[in-house]
Amino acid sequence: MKKVLLASVISGLFALPGMAKAQTAPAAAPTPEHTYTGNATLVSDYRFRGISQTFKLPAVQAGFDYAHSSGVYLGTWASNVTNNVYANGAGLELDLYGGYKFDVAKDTTADIGLLYYWYPGAKFNNPGQDKYNNTELYGALSYGSFTAKYSHTLSDFFGMKTATMGGVCGLSSSGAVTTNCFSATPGGSKGSGYLDLAYNVDLGDKLTLGLHLGHQGIKNLGKLDYTDYKIGLTKEYGGFLFGAAVIATNANTELWRAMNGAQANGLKFIDPRGTTVVLSLGKTF
Repeated sequence: MKKVLLASVISGLFALPGMAKAQTAPAAAPTPEHTYTGNATLVSDYRFRGISQTFKLPAVQAGFDYAHSSGVYLGTWASNVTNNVYANGAGLELDLYGGYKFDVAKDTTADIGLLYYWYPGAKFNNPGQDKYNNTELYGALSYGSFTAKYSHTLSDFFGMKTATMGGVCGLSSSGAVTTNCFSATPGGSKGSGYLDLAYNVDLGDKLTLGLHLGHQGIKNLGKLDYTDYKIGLTKEYGGFLFGAAVIATNANTELWRAMNGAQANGLKFIDPRGTTVVLSLGKTF
């Protein structure tokens, strides 16, 4: 929870000693017991950990959060996503989360929580019609402008396991199947992890520089492991938040094209993990 810091008026009191007894410091505004906030954002490309979820097309996103003065919070967030060749009906991502934030030292805050990714109606095109839904436990530690966060998958990572990934091969830029393949029985991906390091720099005049470095590891499917990077600027103006960010990854092009971005576009198959610039317009209310 945010802390309210009161400006000091001591120097003014010493400058006017005759009035010191008549003046008192203003009372601190009490922290609201319940806080409700909403947000809405339009982005030119929905990138999740560096990978496009919309085949490089725009997305409309919105969320709602509740926070209690104790540090407990709940929230939900949604975005349109784009179907891929392995999915049936993947058009919406709905995230449900809750957690607890608390101070551990001066300028240091901890955050632990649970996050569920839900894709209503979306299923793999395998005999079992397995779902993409994913559950993660996360923990974060923030000191000043720096935050380190780790997310640990309690389910198979977005449905990746032998039944859905066994024998899957990569795709070339023309859509041809390559020899870059998984084994027939790779195993489950429960226990995968994502490390997220972020640093925000206040440049003044409501302009912020955001730096991000992340690494996604996927258990038993190491060919999909990758690192992503982000350098972005946000500017608050007229009650809106304008943003521009360069996003890049070193993800395996062939396999991520097959997993997350294999959509025919004439004779060209879209690469969902390539370097891009994402523009955004957001509003908090």
